[in-house]
This record gives sequence, structure tokens and C-alpha cells, in this order.
Amino acid sequence: MKKNEKIIIYQVFTRLFGNENMTRKRDGSIQENGCGKLADFTSRALKEIKNMGATHIWYTGVIEHATQTDYSNFGITPDHPAVVKGKAGSPYAIKDYYDIDPDLATHVPERMKEFEELVKRTHQAKLKMIIDFVPNHVARQYGSDAAPEGVVDLGKDDDTECAFSRDNNFYYIPDTPFQGELDLYKGWPTPYREFPAKATGNNRFDAFPHINDWYETVKLNYGVDYPGGGNCHFDPVPDTWNKMKDILIFWADKGVDGFRCDMAEMVPVEFWEWVIPQIRSAFPKIIFIAEVYNPYEYHNYIFRGKFDYLHDKVGLYDTVRAVMCGYESATAITRCWQQLGGIEKKMLNFLENHDEQRIASDFFAGDACKGIPGMIVTACMNTNPVMIYFGQELGEIGMDEEGFSGRDGRTTIFDYWGLESIRNWRNKGLFDGSLLSEEQKQLQAFYTRLLTLCNQEKALTDGLFFDLMYANLGTGNINEHKQYIFLRKCEKEALLILVNFDDRPVQVSVNIPEHAFEYLQMPAREECRVTDLLTDEEEVITLLSTRPAVVTLEALNGKVLKIKW
Repeated sequence: MKKNEKIIIYQVFTRLFGNENMTRKRDGSIQENGCGKLADFTSRALKEIKNMGATHIWYTGVIEHATQTDYSNFGITPDHPAVVKGKAGSPYAIKDYYDIDPDLATHVPERMKEFEELVKRTHQAKLKMIIDFVPNHVARQYGSDAAPEGVVDLGKDDDTECAFSRDNNFYYIPDTPFQGELDLYKGWPTPYREFPAKATGNNRFDAFPHINDWYETVKLNYGVDYPGGGNCHFDPVPDTWNKMKDILIFWADKGVDGFRCDMAEMVPVEFWEWVIPQIRSAFPKIIFIAEVYNPYEYHNYIFRGKFDYLHDKVGLYDTVRAVMCGYESATAITRCWQQLGGIEKKMLNFLENHDEQRIASDFFAGDACKGIPGMIVTACMNTNPVMIYFGQELGEIGMDEEGFSGRDGRTTIFDYWGLESIRNWRNKGLFDGSLLSEEQKQLQAFYTRLLTLCNQEKALTDGLFFDLMYANLGTGNINEHKQYIFLRKCEKEALLILVNFDDRPVQVSVNIPEHAFEYLQMPAREECRVTDLLTDEEEVITLLSTRPAVVTLEALNGKVLKIKW
């Protein structure tokens, strides 16, 4: 059997990765707090990420977005601060789909060239590149100054006198100025003006967005008449569809290997059904990952919408998080994969990303080590992709109060900031570990070992999955609320994977039912010598359906025991 590649994504918030400035002033400007650059992703940096087991790197926030930093000297129109979140601005308020964010450039006029050089370095490091495609909304002051010749800007030909028209790019509130429950001055001598007001990105079809709305964005129109009751007008194809297709082709032509599509479920599945096959016909190896939160839409966006993978946020992430925090039994993990109904291989698993709180934060587990058992499950349950967020492998706590983001357990996506954990790991480009604590080194070594295993073991890249929980419930041999146990198998190798969410060591006696031996075609043995692939330590277990296998597990840890025959 040919071994497939298990996709391992290293998500990085691009402007924070290389920032050496540790001033970290709340609401600080780029001059005060500094900003990382594309050039900080040196060949050495990318090699280190690759050595951690990554196959793909998701550069978050590379396309130009609204910001409070003034780049008018470079011909870029300033954004009014009233409609920008944070000093740096949200990377999901796209200002120009055809340009690179100037914050990331060493030389602003050369920003696209610097991006193209990053694509080359990424591929030379044998990594594939993923960037965000933000299809649902744009910055309120969207305007492209870098679009190829002949491209008509979004909204340029809109009929602003009607709330909806199939070929309008935006929705309007006719004869009504944008007002909102906002400070429309935000330190400027003149207020932000928008007339007529446009609908806000989170489907707010009035002129009064609240501070908790996505007030910095405007909703794109894909032919759904929301103001008129929700009727769809997809034939002929709406103007927005063609413009979005052209944007995807533009970036695919730059060598991008995949798109993570922000809030894909807020865009009609009919658009994805139309556009993804067209992109794939020109770029057959490109992948599309969708942010979809509604489980009832999963099958729709996979089978009709043609997405390769969906974020498994409301399934595995929420479930494992609850188990880690003691709010849920480990038996819920079984229910979680069963509810997917056969599409487990289409889900992207993770325990951290830019939207979620850090494991080590006070708002989540309060200890990065509590993520170890959860990460083993997340990475090893199936052949589907797994992702970590930069700094997760170092126990980044996310407890800074950066500015707009506030102290919320997340790493800011709105502010200029520096992450000490990443700065110390980088150590001015040496990546020698000399500035890391022993705890950070051990945690990073765990992540490296686990993620590397994912593409070393055929049982993880290609193997079958067998959940052992049903055979151990109520036996007293394990604490089914604190331990989770399963098998993976390929050819004449199997992995017995056991994790302990408890904060104390335990000895478990694992029942392996006769059905598991039959289904996996695994021979029974009185004494079976196994190796824990996380530590290289050997031990002997019983591999019989008539007698449990006894295994000792450390607190907040797990084992990946390799069985060969």
C-alpha cells in the first residue's frame, strides 16, 4: 500500500511571527510596537517549521486589509479609524483583494515581489502554502489600487438606489446614512461617512450596526435577496461570482497551494459548487478548506460545495476542550466522531487557531501540558488533516491585554504586538533553543515527535480506526470519563493509543474485544512486545480478547504503542 501524506498545518499569524520588538504598549502603533515581515520567514525559519512535522503553512493575514497605519505616502488611501478594529486592523476586513498588506513588507513598494519570494522559499523548504480567502465581506472602505488592468472594482457599477440587485456587489440601505452605535469620529476631525449605508458583514441589513457586530465590514452580494425575503438569483451568474473567481485564480497563479475560506457557510453553496471545480481544472492540486460551524451543512459543503476539508470546531474541538477542562466525559469523543456519519476524513482537527483561546490561558485549561492528551487524540484519530497554531508548541498563554483584543486568552489579530515565546524560539534567527525554558523545550519536543509520527506511521496516514471505549465502559478497568483508548491499523502494524486526561498517573486494564481482532485482522498473543512511539520505551502487554492489556499512563499524557506481526 502506498503511504499517503497526512496534512499537518502550521498556522501562523504573519505580522506577529518575526516581531523582535517587545515594547508591547497597549494600543501601540506600528512605530511603537513593531511588526513582523514576510522576510522574517527565512529559509532557516521555514526549515524549523518543516522539521516540526508540518507539511503546510497557513500564512494568516497576508492580503491587504484596513488599518489605522497611514500608508498614503505609498499611494494607499488611509482608512477612517471609526471603521477599523485595533491599530493594525482585522485581517478579515479586506481592503484590496489583489494586494499584499503593506505592514508585512520590508520595502512597501516591493510588497508583491516580497510575497512571491516567500512563495519560493516556502516551496524550497518543501512546505505548501495556504492563505485566507475572505469571500463573505470586505472592509467598509474597500478599493483596489493593485488590481490587474481591466478589473472592475467591487461596487463601482452598483445601483445604490436599490437594496438588492443581482449584479450589485453590495447590499444597500437606500436614502439612509451609515450611523451605527459607534464613535464615528474616533479621533479624526471629520466623521466617517457612508451614504447610502451598506449592509454589515454579519448579515446586518440596516444602517445601525452595534459595537459587537462586524461593523468594520460590508456584506458581499452573491445573488441572495436577503432584504426581499431571501430569494436566490443565480441564473445568469451574479457579477460577484465572476469577480471572486478571478481573485482565486490571481492567487493560485502566484503559486498558492490552498485557500482557507473564511465563513464559507455565509456564502451560498451554489457559488462554491460553481467556482471550486473551475479553479481545480486549472490547478488540480489546490485544496479548499472551509470555515463552517453548522453541522447540518457539513455534507452540503463537502459533497455539493466540493470543499476538501471543513474546520471541526463544533465537533471534536469543542468536545476535546470540554474533556480537558473536566466539563465532559471522555466518552463524548466517541459520540463526536459517530455524529459525523462517515465524513471524519474530511474534517480539519485542531486545538488552537486565531479565533480560539490558548490552551494555557486562564480562559481554557490554564496549563499547556493539559493539551497533551487532547492533542494526541486530535492528531491520531483519523487520516484527516491536523493543525497547530504558532506558539501552541511553546505553551503560549495568550494572556496579554494588547489593545482592541483585550485580555481574552487569545493572541490578538487586531493589534501590533510581540510574542515573547516566539521571539525566544526564533532567537534572532538562530532557532537554537537557548532562550527557551526547559518546560518549553519539552513541550516543543512532544509536538515535534507527535506531528512527525503522523507521516512516519502508515497506520496514521492510511490506517483503519477502531474505538475501544464501548468494550471498556462500566468495567472498572478504566475511568471512561478521564481516559480515551482506540486502535489504528495498516497492513501488519497496529497502534494502541491511550490518553489520560486526569492530573494523576493511572494504571488501566484495556479490554480488546474479539471483534477488534477480526475487523483489524490482528493476531492475538499472550505476550506482545510494544514500543511507545512518543518515548521509544518498550514494554510487554497482553494482546488477547480474554484478558485485558495492562498499561500505566502518566498524568496528562498518553502512549502510542506500536504492535507488529
